[in-house]
Amino acid sequence: MNAIFFAIVAISFTVAGYRHALAPSGMAAGTSPMEVLGTAAIEGATGAVTLSLGLVGVMTLFLGLMKVAEAGGLLAVIARLVRPLMVRLFPDVPADHPAMGAMIMNLSANALGLGNAATPFGIRAMQQLDRLNPSKGTATNAMVLFLAINTSSVTLLPTGVVALRAAAGSVDPAGIVPTTLFATICSTAIAILGAMFYRRFFPGGTSVAGLAEADAPAAEGEAPAPVETGAYPLWASALALGTIFLMVPVTIVWGKAIAPWIVPGLMIGFLGYGLARKVPVYEVFVEGAKDGFQVAVRIIPFLVAILTAVAMFRASGAMDLLITPLGRLTGLFGLPAEALPMALLRPLSGSGAFGIMAAILNDPALGPDSYVGYLVSTLQGSTETTFYVVAVYFGAVQVKRMRHALWAALTADAAGIAAAVFICHLIYG
Repeated sequence: MNAIFFAIVAISFTVAGYRHALAPSGMAAGTSPMEVLGTAAIEGATGAVTLSLGLVGVMTLFLGLMKVAEAGGLLAVIARLVRPLMVRLFPDVPADHPAMGAMIMNLSANALGLGNAATPFGIRAMQQLDRLNPSKGTATNAMVLFLAINTSSVTLLPTGVVALRAAAGSVDPAGIVPTTLFATICSTAIAILGAMFYRRFFPGGTSVAGLAEADAPAAEGEAPAPVETGAYPLWASALALGTIFLMVPVTIVWGKAIAPWIVPGLMIGFLGYGLARKVPVYEVFVEGAKDGFQVAVRIIPFLVAILTAVAMFRASGAMDLLITPLGRLTGLFGLPAEALPMALLRPLSGSGAFGIMAAILNDPALGPDSYVGYLVSTLQGSTETTFYVVAVYFGAVQVKRMRHALWAALTADAAGIAAAVFICHLIYG
């Protein structure tokens, strides 16, 4: 991100300086390219702080609701539902091994949009999978498949993006919930197929479930294994999976009609679930809301940095030079030039992509409820910062030979982008 941030600012300065040198003398005050660049930098920083403050309320609302659901055991319910499927996807991992529990909890947290909770489970899963690895430093098939699924995980509720859309003044902030579900189902399916296809070109990678390794105590400083979550009957898991897939055609046909019900439905559903599970919903909601306030405040510096850089990039004219010719080509396939930077940057930088999305949602010429607004919101909610995930997860277990992991993850990213373009064009285009 250091290189990306500096490159954007440096290119903006260079292009604006070149245009300034060619500009005619006697221009009105405040209209020269360098003056426009300076004004854009200040306005970008100011707008970033304003946007962050607007996020506080919505973030506290959604994280409060998610805290109630988590306290009521919803995460464990999802984990039990997906366990039969996970056992079949990962035949090299014993069903009762701690790695299986950690993977299930990670994917369950991702499905609920609990990114902060998902990462520790993901790292723990990699550590446990490494105990089954006969070739330390080389990714196993299970590691690669888990990482590919993680970067494309089915998302039921993209809370952060919904919050940002609400802060940007959207009349339908949850309108991306059905489009994100569709895109992530497609990208997850492609991630699984891609990992299984590519591994034939990268031999090796089979795990061994040695009892000595599986039963070895946790290393010093390592968190204890997650509590075993058990499993529901296979028919219950199949019913839940079938229901999720059934939501795809429902989304396509009635997406616009369903969207206004999502936020009120989530509130009454999560709070009602909490009450049914005897959770003190008010106290737990307030506790989760505190986390939402802290998250909104923590992202201010990141938004200031990237929104300032993006504002300079646009004001300098560099954005038009880069995007206009390429956008003509992608526009033929439903990916307009305005959304192209988001699609290109998303696998590289989460904060950078978030900043570009925020800039688009707050652009008066576009806005959150335009086709581009829906598209970039869906892209943010249905794709992952692939290179960051690869670095963090494999770095945690010192894996240097990734085999086909990056190929599978990037293929899933491409599928997610294509699916997002298709569903957004179909519903909102």
